[in-house]
Amino acid sequence: MFSFRVLVYGSKAYQDMVSLRDRVLRKPLGLSFSREYLAKEKDDILIGSFTTTQPEQLVGCCILTPVDVRTVQLRQMAVSPDYQQQGIGSEIVKYAEALATEAGYSTLMMHARATAIHFYTKLGYKTIGATFEEVGIPHVEMQKIL
Repeated sequence: MFSFRVLVYGSKAYQDMVSLRDRVLRKPLGLSFSREYLAKEKDDILIGSFTTTQPEQLVGCCILTPVDVRTVQLRQMAVSPDYQQQGIGSEIVKYAEALATEAGYSTLMMHARATAIHFYTKLGYKTIGATFEEVGIPHVEMQKIL
């Protein structure tokens, strides 16, 4: 069983989130986070998924970054390899959609890695435009009207 909640920027849970993102998303590409990059997350909605067993462990995360008054971008979606294929990613996206709706957004968009297109398509997201390169790998813009 897993729980979901908004994290406080700079907290221990946020630091665990940065570590998870670094391990799953950045290091495999030979990238790392800069202080300046992480500082931009201060006003974002930071979402974590945790085990409900003690001690609690962060197993998944994503970030919602406002684009404009109607649109929010889902970024930095990651699930620990030990917990993948258990539905956590889908539940994180559903939780993020609910938070975005509560905050008054009507569209959720993302730059999805080409390898994740099928995952987001199953959740009702549509591809917008052509494939482009971001952080050295193919991505597509996807969106869903909430």
